[in-house]
Amino acid sequence: MLLIHPPLTKPCEPPAALAHLAAALRGAGCSCRVCDLNLEGLLHLLSTTPPAGDTWSRRACRHLDDNLLALRGEDLYRRPARYQRAVTDCNRLIENAGAPHGLLLSLANYQDRRLSPTASGDLLRAAQRFRENIFYPYFSRRLAGLIEEESPSHIGISLNFLGQALCTFAIIGFLRDHAPGIPIILGGGLVTTWLRNPSWRNPFSGLVDHLVAGPGEGPLLDLLGSDRPAARAVPDYAGLDRLPYLAPGLILPYAASSGCYWRKCSFCPETSEENPYRPLPPQTVRQDLARLTATCRPRLLHILDNAISPAVLRELAGHPPGIPWYGFARVDDRLAEPGFCRQLRQAGCVMLKLGIESGSQRVLDGMHKGVDVGQASRALRALAGAGIATYVYLLFGTPGESPEAARETLAFTASHHRCITLLNLAIFNLPVGSPEAAGLEITGRHADDLSLYHDFRHPLGWNRREIRLFLDREFKRQPAIRKIIQRDPPFFTSNHAAFFARPTD
Repeated sequence: MLLIHPPLTKPCEPPAALAHLAAALRGAGCSCRVCDLNLEGLLHLLSTTPPAGDTWSRRACRHLDDNLLALRGEDLYRRPARYQRAVTDCNRLIENAGAPHGLLLSLANYQDRRLSPTASGDLLRAAQRFRENIFYPYFSRRLAGLIEEESPSHIGISLNFLGQALCTFAIIGFLRDHAPGIPIILGGGLVTTWLRNPSWRNPFSGLVDHLVAGPGEGPLLDLLGSDRPAARAVPDYAGLDRLPYLAPGLILPYAASSGCYWRKCSFCPETSEENPYRPLPPQTVRQDLARLTATCRPRLLHILDNAISPAVLRELAGHPPGIPWYGFARVDDRLAEPGFCRQLRQAGCVMLKLGIESGSQRVLDGMHKGVDVGQASRALRALAGAGIATYVYLLFGTPGESPEAARETLAFTASHHRCITLLNLAIFNLPVGSPEAAGLEITGRHADDLSLYHDFRHPLGWNRREIRLFLDREFKRQPAIRKIIQRDPPFFTSNHAAFFARPTD
């Protein structure tokens, strides 16, 4: 079987989904080949795009090899200004490559001015016009060679993000033309969201043979006719762990759970999609990490959980994995304990991503976030005191937020600027299928058949335009907050942020 990770995602770490699928298949005696077409395609674009006529583009082209080499070394991450120049120069070449194709292309996203990834008709057009895709000259040769070399019985594609959708369907269109007899299986996070929408009607029959929601290990083995049930296996990064990702060593993605253990937040897709919480026992996590760090020798461990459970945090604190690590965690009383935070730091934790969302207690209570503003304050101070960087996520425009509540978030952020390392600012999206949508006035704008979110009229008049003005004119102009925002690594954001974390202990 051939497993494909399509463009476009950040090219800094291996795709965890392919490693999980490969482990299950190989464990059941089924041979498989993995292919990161995202990394390969982006590197091809960088190496083949001729420079534009402007000075910036000529400089970026001239220094491309040096910049790529620097992004894979340690020294660049000690020099933020030099890092920013290297990344933006590389991105300039990607932008230039995309412009003639009508694309807004970057190291982190793929956006077509003419086709929408949330409209099934546009995805079908991307499949029909596969030769027009910017990556076609590369993926057509690469996939034709792999098919000839491997003779796969099936081809599986992992589609997780909207930025991958149009390229995924271009790849599918090519495969239907080049190898029409090979069944195509499409799964991943975005496909799961589509299939769990109550209004789902399959527009891709005849193009995609099988659509898979949720974990794909069992369905893949069934489709391959295996008589062995899918057994839980350690992710297998063979074929991925030595690829030239843009990072100073291997970033190892690892999931200790799927779903979310809290599952109470209003408007959360985990709840509306009814995704179950499936945690691994903490001892299994420890054993997996010991095996993976010994075989892959990673530079950094990226824990992928929606929120690392308290049990796993305790396990990591008591049994350090031996390499630096980071991931999402929920603010709770334990993270507000300076002693426990020092344990985490000594165990290798260099950064935690925290969904604090708001500095208004009323807004947090309305979201059923289960977070107390005072508790969040203590956690930020305890983590900063232990030398753990914090990447704080704030969410504006939830139905219960007013302009006054947003200014409470501004005040909270400014008063904690010494404890907050980095910030992610987002405007609220209402998931399609969310039960709370029934109490809101839904508008018809952007209502494609595969839309992930509803447009709605904010009950307090706090709409997206007003929020953007507030963020640009007030929030981001606060001097202490502006300094935090300027520290964010361009394009790679949280995926590279941990490399800039400097221990203070």
